Amino acid sequence: MGLPPRGGQLRESPPHLPASPRSSPIAVTLGSSPEPVSGEGAPQSRELLPGIGKMSWRPQYRSSKFRNVYGKVANREHCFDGIPITKNVHDNHFCAVNARFLAIVTESAGGGSFLVIPLEQTGRIEPNYPKVCGHQGNVLDIKWNPFIDNIIASCSEDTSVRIWEIPEGGLKRNMTEALLELHGHSRRVGLVEWHPTTNNILFSAGYDYKVLIWNLDVGEPVKMIDCHSDVILCMSFNTDGSLLTTTCKDKKLRVIEPRSGRVLQEANCKNHRVNRVVFLGNMKRLLTTGVSRWNTRQIALWDQEDLSMPLIEEEIDGLSGLLFPFYDADTHMLYLAGKGDGNIRYYEISTEKPYLSYLMEFRSPAPQKGLGVMPKHGLDVSACEVFRFYKLVTLKGLIEPISMIVPRRSDSYQEDIYPMTPGTEPALTPDEWLGGIDRDPVLMSLKEGYKKSSKMVFKAPIKEKKSVVVNGIDLLENVPPRTENELLRMFFRQQDEIRRLKEELAQKDIRIRQLQLELKNLRNSPKNC
Repeated sequence: MGLPPRGGQLRESPPHLPASPRSSPIAVTLGSSPEPVSGEGAPQSRELLPGIGKMSWRPQYRSSKFRNVYGKVANREHCFDGIPITKNVHDNHFCAVNARFLAIVTESAGGGSFLVIPLEQTGRIEPNYPKVCGHQGNVLDIKWNPFIDNIIASCSEDTSVRIWEIPEGGLKRNMTEALLELHGHSRRVGLVEWHPTTNNILFSAGYDYKVLIWNLDVGEPVKMIDCHSDVILCMSFNTDGSLLTTTCKDKKLRVIEPRSGRVLQEANCKNHRVNRVVFLGNMKRLLTTGVSRWNTRQIALWDQEDLSMPLIEEEIDGLSGLLFPFYDADTHMLYLAGKGDGNIRYYEISTEKPYLSYLMEFRSPAPQKGLGVMPKHGLDVSACEVFRFYKLVTLKGLIEPISMIVPRRSDSYQEDIYPMTPGTEPALTPDEWLGGIDRDPVLMSLKEGYKKSSKMVFKAPIKEKKSVVVNGIDLLENVPPRTENELLRMFFRQQDEIRRLKEELAQKDIRIRQLQLELKNLRNSPKNC
């Protein structure tokens, strides 16, 4: 059709021509009934060719109450500014948060330290703000006790795990004395995790390839899991804590019964090199993030009872930063945040195909080093907040809260997005869990909002320094080297020690000869005759 003359109008299409496909999108669905089309001249019936699916005259959308969830960044006055966030390249979050405190690992010289800030104390943090600074090496991980708000565990390059008690209102001076010092690893400790249903049971994973289970009632390791052949990258529990899953640098994904240390399932992930893993609540599914054989970031969904093949694998993008997965069992939403990225993708997970449904993406120009996650009982239910991140922006020294909100018009409590959720009361004692009992978490309702403080109190056991023996092995003794570099370092250290001892022995020989001559002279002197 030619262009109309200047000042003229395009002629309308003849009535027998079909409408433009842009104005009436058509979706093809197999095995569905055609929807009636209203309006004058609408066809009353359609003949379909054999083998062709029936056609719907409306686009098909997946119904989800979380399809419009959006991320809302807190105003600058509600952020935490002026924090010297650690520059350590260890792949961890370096941040932990609960309903009362925010803890961040900081850059420090001559040891490791972290800040603990009350949540209401937003704004700029003074440079001389008190720190927790008792470790002799860099702090690599921190985690709040899920049942006692002011108890936090930390692990470090100095091979120790320490338990700290934060006073009411936060720190007033630097804290150097830990409530409990746990020594059992022979190399630096990279991960700590609290048991989800049992009070005072702590898991730690070290670079000695071991996972230790600590009973803090006695302050000692009670079990050792020694089935890994390389550094452990991630640990995750199922809902009742009866199963532990780990990822490892040996490219294997494992499902472990923690009390016996028995490996129930194992996947050799050569095509999908796993980095992080998370249990998907009670779905009996695992989700891993990793790298494909073409070095693209991808996620994989697994059946926890059969790790022979993933149920699905999905490519994400070609960036190089580590993908951190976060799962919300109450809403069945999965959040993916890349280290060094500024965006957070979120999905909805179901037990039926296609299992994983993309929802939306939160975008930000500021890259994140790590993310802390607020527990459910610390969320603002009046604003329909279903998840909250605390984003570490290293370049700005800034901690930025990001709320994930379900848009609702009503101001009343939304029961469909806030089901009963794990609360702050433990379901088991350490002795019950170690004795073989499993119990689901004690649930609580968020309807009235979370205002009550925890009734639990941590009592540190009185300990005497002694050898730590687990499974017949003294964990404090030197362990044999595992790599050629470690062997060379140990050899050169031993050579230096032998050289020092030889010099010391030679000096003592000279001293002995001098004393012998002096004694001989005293005996031969005229005064003694």
